[in-house]
Amino acid sequence: MSGYKRMRRQHQKQLIALENRLKAEMDEHRLRFQKELETHANNTYIELERLAKRHSAQTDKEEMSEDPETPKEEKQERLSRHKETIQRSQAEEEAHLLAQQRLVYDRSCRALKRRSLVRKQEFEQEQLREELNKKRTQKEMEHALMIRQDESTQDMERRQLQMLDKLRIELMRLQHQTELENQEEYNGRRQRELHRKHTLEQRQQPRNLKMLEMQIKKQFQDTCKVQNKQYKALRNHQLEVSPKGDHKIILKSLKEEQTRKLAILAEQYEQSINEMMASQAMRLDAEQETECQALQQQLKQEMELLDAYQSKTKAQMEAQHEREEQKLEQKVSIRRAHLEQKIEEELAALQKERTERIKHLLERQDREMNTFGSESRSLGFGSLESLDFPKEDNR
Repeated sequence: MSGYKRMRRQHQKQLIALENRLKAEMDEHRLRFQKELETHANNTYIELERLAKRHSAQTDKEEMSEDPETPKEEKQERLSRHKETIQRSQAEEEAHLLAQQRLVYDRSCRALKRRSLVRKQEFEQEQLREELNKKRTQKEMEHALMIRQDESTQDMERRQLQMLDKLRIELMRLQHQTELENQEEYNGRRQRELHRKHTLEQRQQPRNLKMLEMQIKKQFQDTCKVQNKQYKALRNHQLEVSPKGDHKIILKSLKEEQTRKLAILAEQYEQSINEMMASQAMRLDAEQETECQALQQQLKQEMELLDAYQSKTKAQMEAQHEREEQKLEQKVSIRRAHLEQKIEEELAALQKERTERIKHLLERQDREMNTFGSESRSLGFGSLESLDFPKEDNR
């Protein structure tokens, strides 16, 4: 029994050791996924920072190329060359041409500024679209990574549950086998003990029968003594009341009667001995048979109880495994639903950010264009949209 308890404690230690190892494996699994997500987030942040720096550099380069001083210098050269030509012209035409050229120059510069503003706004839109698309791509990659991690976690959880169930089944099989072996050993020991008891009773039966025979013999001897006393008393009485000539006949008759009665007693004695022998042998066989049947019935009931107990234990373990599987599937389902909800919320937030940033950019650019148009009208240029100005190649 102590060995059985040690086995149960060893099985419990094995289960606890496996559960601790699986828990550590799951903690390591989750930590690795957390680091993976952090690495992805850091890479995304670095990528967005790199994109922002590139956009800033491109914006600075675009603004440098729009230096309004360059057209003015070219205009000054043209004016210088034109001045050499009109120096030979009349003073009135010189003033008129200068004023007309100044108007064309200012209008051209204003149209160039408007075109630069439009190009700058288009470039800002392109940069914003690139940034938002990059964010969405990175977010989709992050979501795909989270889904893969969740699926990997599901596989690990199911694998760990299968390992636990497999170990429990093996330990239960060993426990049931040990219990069955112990029961069978107990049954054999009880049967051997009963067999030794019956063998001892069989060995002791002749001595017991001898003692019973001695008791019957003593009873027979006591009866014979009583009959002898009765014979002597009857003989003396008969001799006293009978004539002396009849004494011989009376003695012979009494002797024959005594002999007959002693013979009957002897026969009864032998019969009693034989009946006692037979009844004792039958009684011993019947008692031993009854004990054997009682023991067999008891051992059968104990084996049936053990079988019922083991069947109940197995059913409880199967029910426990089924509950754990259902609990795991519910846990997996809830976690996946939360993950999908989180993904949906993040995508909705990203879409909201995209809409708001595009809206704010367009509103700001619309205000810039309106302000530029108001300034142009206040300078007397009117609308510059129809001005035929050579377009530069898009960068």
